[in-house]
Amino acid sequence: MLRKNVTRSFGAAISGLGRGHLTERVISRSKRMMLDTLGVGLIGTQTEVYNKALRYSQSFTSRDQSQVWGRAETALPPQYAAFVNGVAVHSMDFDDTWHPATHPSGAILPAVLALAEVLPRKLTGLDLILAFNIGIEVQGRLLSFSREALNIPQRFHPPTVVGVMGSAAASANLLGLSPAQCTHALAIASSFAGSPLANAATPTKPLHMGNAAGRGLEAAWLAWMGLEGNPDVLDLESGFGVFFNEYNPSALADVGGFEWALESQSVAVKSFPAHLGMHWVAEAALAAKAELRSGGESSNNTNHLDQVRSVTLRVPASKYINRTCPSSEHQARHSFQFNACSALLDDRVTVESFSDAQRNRPALRELLSKVRVESPEDNHPSFDKMYCEVVIETHLGNRYAGRCDTFYGHWRRPLSQEDLERKFRDNASTVLSSEGVEGILEVVGNMERITDSSALGLYLQMTSNQ
Repeated sequence: MLRKNVTRSFGAAISGLGRGHLTERVISRSKRMMLDTLGVGLIGTQTEVYNKALRYSQSFTSRDQSQVWGRAETALPPQYAAFVNGVAVHSMDFDDTWHPATHPSGAILPAVLALAEVLPRKLTGLDLILAFNIGIEVQGRLLSFSREALNIPQRFHPPTVVGVMGSAAASANLLGLSPAQCTHALAIASSFAGSPLANAATPTKPLHMGNAAGRGLEAAWLAWMGLEGNPDVLDLESGFGVFFNEYNPSALADVGGFEWALESQSVAVKSFPAHLGMHWVAEAALAAKAELRSGGESSNNTNHLDQVRSVTLRVPASKYINRTCPSSEHQARHSFQFNACSALLDDRVTVESFSDAQRNRPALRELLSKVRVESPEDNHPSFDKMYCEVVIETHLGNRYAGRCDTFYGHWRRPLSQEDLERKFRDNASTVLSSEGVEGILEVVGNMERITDSSALGLYLQMTSNQ
C-alpha cells in the first residue's frame, strides 16, 4: 500500500534543513559523538581488517582525493576514503551505539569529512555539524518505523540498513541537492543496503560500516549526476520495508516545525571495545566480585577466584552475543561469557583484554568453563530496557551477586566530558602526535565557531612517526 509521500518528506528535509535549525543540545551532543568517532577510528587503523581494506582501496585512483585518517601521505577517492575510515571506526566495535539499535556516527562522519575535502566551496564547522545531524536523524527516523528495531537485531546489522541511508542523506545535504535529488539519493542508497547478522563477530563486520559510509556517499553523488530511483522507496513494503517486520513509515514534519531525534535521545559511548551488551555484564561482574571480596572467603586478591564453583549470567536472549568459548578477538567482543570473566579476573575490560595473550590464558579458560547463561523472561533484548546479573557461587555454597541496569557510558548515565576526552586521547595518541591530538580536541570543541573545517584534516595528518 502506498503511504503519503514519506520519501518526498525526507527529501524536502534533507535539502531544506539549515544551520539555523541546530540547537545547542544537538550541537553539544554532536561534538561529543564526532570526537569519540575520530578517536576510535584512529586506534582502529592499527587493526588487521583495516589494513586489508586500505590495501584493497589503494588500487583505485581518481582526480578527487580525500584523506585517510592518521596517514599523513595517503589519500584515496572520496568514496574509498569514506570506506576505509568507516572500517577503522568499527574495526574494534568501539564506536557509539544508539536506541533503537545502531552505530550512528561511524556511517556518517567518514562520509562527511571525505566529501568536504573535494567540494569547491569552503565549509564551516556548522556545515559539518548540520550534515552530520541530518545523517543521524535519517537513521533514527527510519529505525522508528518498526517495533522490530527496538530490540537487539536478529537478521540485519543495522548500520548496513539505516547507516547507508544516513550517509546518503548527509552527503546529499553537503552537495546541495534539490529535494527531488535527495529523494533519489535515498532510493539509490536503499539498493546498497542490508548485510546479514551472520557476519557479526567476524572480521567482515567492520566492512559493514565502511560500506555504509562509502556507498551512501556514492548514492548521493549518483543522484547529483542525475541517476533516479523509486521516489516512493520509503513508502513501500517492497521498498525499504523489506528490511523490517511491521513496517509503518510516517512522513517528516516540514522544516518549520522540525525537531531533532538527537535532541531527546543521546548515544552510548563505550569504555572498552566490545558489543554494547558487554558493558552491562562487565559492570555486573565487577559488582559481584566486590561482594565476593567482602565475603571474607579469601584474603588473597590473586587467588580469590579459586573459591568459585560457578558463575551464572542473567542476560537477554540474543544468540549472536552468547558465545561460550570465543576463538578470536571478534568473537570475544561478542561474548557475554568472555567479558564477564575478563572483568572478574582483571577488575576491568580494556583494549588489551582481546589480545591473543589475554584471550588464551589458562585462568580465563578455566573460569569460562564454570559459566552458565540464563535469560529471564523479564530481561528484554533492548538497549533501553535490558539488565545483566552475575551470580558467583563458591565451593562453600555461598552466593554473591551483582546487577547492572545502566552502565557508565549509557545515555542515561553518560561519560563525563573529562572521561570522554581521556578516551579520545588514549585512542588517538596511538597514531597521532601530541600536537595532532590536542589540535583535534581544540577544533572539535569549537566546531560551531570554526570558519574553515579543513583545519580538522591538518591535525588528522600529524602522525607520531613524522
